[in-house]
Amino acid sequence: MKKVFLAIVVTVFCAGAFAQKVEKITLSREGNFEMMAFLLDENVTVNMSNDGAISAFGVEIYSDRIPNFSRLDKFPGRTEYYSANDNEAFSGKVKYIGKTLITYYASFDNESLRGKVKSIGSTNFEYYSLSENETVRGKIKQAGSVQFGWYTTYDNEAMKGKLKSVGSTTLNYYASFDDKAFKGKIKSIGNATFTYYSSLEKAEYRGSLKSGTQMQTINGVKYYVKF
Repeated sequence: MKKVFLAIVVTVFCAGAFAQKVEKITLSREGNFEMMAFLLDENVTVNMSNDGAISAFGVEIYSDRIPNFSRLDKFPGRTEYYSANDNEAFSGKVKYIGKTLITYYASFDNESLRGKVKSIGSTNFEYYSLSENETVRGKIKQAGSVQFGWYTTYDNEAMKGKLKSVGSTTLNYYASFDDKAFKGKIKSIGNATFTYYSSLEKAEYRGSLKSGTQMQTINGVKYYVKF
């Protein structure tokens, strides 16, 4: 009996260890959301936009010479796509990457959802509806247990539409009334802070990062900020 119990525990642990998860979020130099990297089994990375579209997938290879630089190599395993006989909203889109099934919202679903990723493996995706604030409509609301928040039209001009939170991690940005060299840029991610050279400093430095680290891992998610 003990052996059976142990086998169940090991199985559950392994399933959790290889579960799909939000791996990395990339922000542009201006603080805009560029993509979310979702990690699958078999070390596969799936890049997604903020509105639930898959832009690329493959095995991420890191550079030995350039810190934080990586590329996606073609996944050598099983890759299967939905056929022309499938629903028009996801016909031609990737269906299987290795053992992981990907589903999409169909043409008969709500207009704001059609064609968006519905699930990756056991992880389900939800999106903000067309009835919500115009800056968040259609954007990812939840990936599995991870909730996403976005700044709305009621927030400062320089922040509208930008990523506000990922789970318990809050993202802050410099406001429109801050120095023009860095207004709108990321100010903090969780406890990690960023400062920049102002418009009063040497021209070649203005807007460049003064303090802060380009890659941060916070609450299990990597954040990569382009500078």
